[in-house]
Amino acid sequence: MSATDNTHDDTAASRTLEPLDRQGLLKFLIPSLIGVSLFLIPFQVGGTINIGMGFMADGLKALLDGALPAIAVGVLVLSVLATLYVKLARPGWADRGTLHDMFHVGPAWFGMRIAGAVFALMTFFQFGPEFITASFTGGVILNDLAPVLLTFFFFAALLLPFLVDFGFMEFIGSLMRKPFRFIFNLPGRSAIDATASWMGSGTVGVLITAQQYEKGFYNRREASVIATNFSIVSIAFSLLITSFIGINHLFIQFYFTVVVAGLTAAVIVPRLPPLSRKPDTYYEPVGCQLAEKRTDNVGLLRYSLRQAVRRAERAPGPRELARNALFNVADIFLALLPLVFAIGTVALILAEFTPLFTWLSYPMVPILELLRIPEAEAAAPATLVGFADMFLPAVLATNIESELTRFVIACLSLTQLIYMSEIGALLLKSKIPIKLWELVVIFLLRTAITLPIIAFMAHTFFF
Repeated sequence: MSATDNTHDDTAASRTLEPLDRQGLLKFLIPSLIGVSLFLIPFQVGGTINIGMGFMADGLKALLDGALPAIAVGVLVLSVLATLYVKLARPGWADRGTLHDMFHVGPAWFGMRIAGAVFALMTFFQFGPEFITASFTGGVILNDLAPVLLTFFFFAALLLPFLVDFGFMEFIGSLMRKPFRFIFNLPGRSAIDATASWMGSGTVGVLITAQQYEKGFYNRREASVIATNFSIVSIAFSLLITSFIGINHLFIQFYFTVVVAGLTAAVIVPRLPPLSRKPDTYYEPVGCQLAEKRTDNVGLLRYSLRQAVRRAERAPGPRELARNALFNVADIFLALLPLVFAIGTVALILAEFTPLFTWLSYPMVPILELLRIPEAEAAAPATLVGFADMFLPAVLATNIESELTRFVIACLSLTQLIYMSEIGALLLKSKIPIKLWELVVIFLLRTAITLPIIAFMAHTFFF
């Protein structure tokens, strides 16, 4: 071996043994621990289980109390006026970047912003057709969903950088790379999305996924798979569902069933079309920014820490973080909220004032009977109406006497994941390349996979 080769080997060896920079390590640890404590650690206060960010959102919601519906109406009207001004006046500040993407939208998306504002105004001031302004259509979106989204997304957009911009994604991604690649064919960092969804909110999980896709850490297939298979509703909402539907005494069995069925679907659904046909290409403006291949021979923990520290050293400064957070809040309020109102209200109108979901659910009756689910005819609409809104299956299930049937419907509603009033609207608004018909197919696939599992577990272990 030549002297040059020896020198090269010595340099490589010293690089693998190079100590971690203490300042960089602190820059990774402190913000990341704050992010973990806010998003990933559930705790109980006054009989309520939630995450730190969730308690902050609930506190703001309690503080603003009845003002949030009026704030939502103001935000929706502002979205229409601002979009109209940008389209007509074409100011220089909206020529590029985030503001350009926020306001330079096509006719269909602008029409949804107008529809969302109109629905909100009609519901708030109680004028116009009852099928729009009723308490169980427009009222659900304005008075129940909007206050939660406004407060939750406000803190999520402000605080997410602690979780994703200072190396924690890289640390977990490196540690979990092999198991997540083997089981789900996904990057290890997607474990964060799953945990944030399960402990906090499915919308937070989708928000993380969308941001990671736009930054080049997920390709098209990975982003689509993660957003549609790991964005489960939170533990807090699960408790609400079980209490509302009258099975809170079975919460442990209920959540265990949801986890088993959900993970099974997460393994199978991505291997089927349409998700299996998504290309492994990255968001063009940034390209691939993820390097999961090991290039040295240090231990896994040390390698993961090194990746985290390198990311933390490149993290934005306080001013840029604040600017990005404010842009994220504005984008969610002015671009996402109108879609939630437009799509969610129309979906609830179809569910409550038309027989559409009843007709669509006719094929489910013999399936439920085959699975030995009591009151199959009454339960059938509840198996599909969740596509419109996550809470609707629970509403329909309250009229069902069989506890087993209510248990199955509650579990199924949490494993279907695609709710157009929330997750669906967020996905369609994001840059993740997924279409409405694909969401329908994924919803049906998840229903077909999880329903037999839930029914089997209910019959075998709990009833």
